[in-house]
Formats: sequence, structure tokens, C-alpha cells
Amino acid sequence: MTTSAATVAAVRDVPVPADWPATEDAARAVQDALRARVVLNEPGPPPGTGRVTGVDVAYDDVRDVVAAAAVTLDAATLTVVAAATAVGRVPFPYVPGLLAFREIPAVLAALEALPGPPGLVVCDGYGRAHPRRLGLASHLGVLTGLPTVGVAKNPFTFVYDDPGAARGSAAPLLADGEEVGRALRTRAGVKPVFVSVGHRVSLDNACAHTLALAPEFRLPESTRRADALCRAALQEATTSHRPTSRYPES
Repeated sequence: MTTSAATVAAVRDVPVPADWPATEDAARAVQDALRARVVLNEPGPPPGTGRVTGVDVAYDDVRDVVAAAAVTLDAATLTVVAAATAVGRVPFPYVPGLLAFREIPAVLAALEALPGPPGLVVCDGYGRAHPRRLGLASHLGVLTGLPTVGVAKNPFTFVYDDPGAARGSAAPLLADGEEVGRALRTRAGVKPVFVSVGHRVSLDNACAHTLALAPEFRLPESTRRADALCRAALQEATTSHRPTSRYPES
């Protein structure tokens, strides 16, 4: 089954929670509170077993719209078993280090629209590899209780050596001497991805999952499919359902 062939549940006009942070200081206070609840001493599910769900988002800031997608794969075969999208208003301005506050309501709605349990959740973004040690994957993991992993396309602000050229080669992402993630080569001779723990998964296991999910392409099949689906959902939403923007379109 391909993503396009799967039945895709769709949620429109995702509400912003009444207590959602409205300022940078409030958002950072939430990060401080949630960071203490991240679980780092569990290994997580074995790679290639159960279900794995990729989540990703796409924005149209001019029209004030965010679209999220969640695509669930059978971890053994990487076939799509379920998919869902959610569309709503962008609930927070763009601030580096606070991107989760733009994404979480729509991502939660997409996950909740799935017909079954998501299993391990793989985010297009960061977990512990974050200036405040609470990127999207960790934030989402604490809120849902699910095991989560962050796999980012580009490095953030961390120091790392280029890993070896062979598939599976890795090098630590370092912040003040602490390993907060790894640069991982998923294809020989191709730019690495950047893996970090979100919640309830070890870093070794997060890297093993990433390799298992990327047998052919640089990016994990989970988030690669979620990326395509959220972009399609955004395009459909902004052409057929244009909400009134909070911001002037000038």
C-alpha cells in the first residue's frame, strides 16, 4: 500500500488550546517544565517490529496555515497502514528554538485521527539535540507518552565531525561536551541525517530505527512520506479553504 492508496483521515480547523503560550517567555517556561519529564532510561521498541509513525508539518505563513501529517508504517515491511492530516492556524510566531509551539496542536490532531496506535513516532526535527534539550520530538513524547525520535535534515547549533562515508557510520553531536545526538550516514557518500532521542528511546536504538527506516533513501521512509502528505494537505487547504489571516498580506 502506498500513502496515496491509503485512506487518509483529515481534520480541518484544528483549535489552538486555550492555554497555549502567547509569548516567548511563556513558551520557554513550558519547555523548562516539560524537560524534567523526558524519559531517557528506556531502550524503546526493537527496530523492525510493530508500527512506526512519521510526522511532519508544512506552513503557509502568509495565509496563517499549518498542515500536519502522520503516516503509520508496518515497521517490518515499511508499507503504509494508516495516514492522517490536520490543518489549522499557525498558533505561534517563528522563533528559533520554539518551533514546536507552531506545530504541536496540528501534529497532535493528526496523530489522534489515526485509526490505531502509532507505535514509535519519528519526527522531522530534534529531540535532545536542541538548545534547551526539548525539541519537537521530546515535547511531543512527553505530551503523548509515546516513544519518539527526532531525525533532522540539517544540523542545528552543535559541534560534530563528519562521519565515515559508509552507510551506518555515525559521529556524536556535541553541546558543551555532552552527546545530544548523532550525525548518521544512511546512504554511503551522501550527507548524513541528525538523530536525537525524543522520549523513551535510547540513542543507539534511535539510530538503529533510522537505518531500518531508510533502506533506499537518505531520509526515513516514515517522515519522507509524511513530508509529501503534509505538503499536499497544505496545498489543498490553501486553495479550497482559505481562513482569514491574523496578519496583513502585504
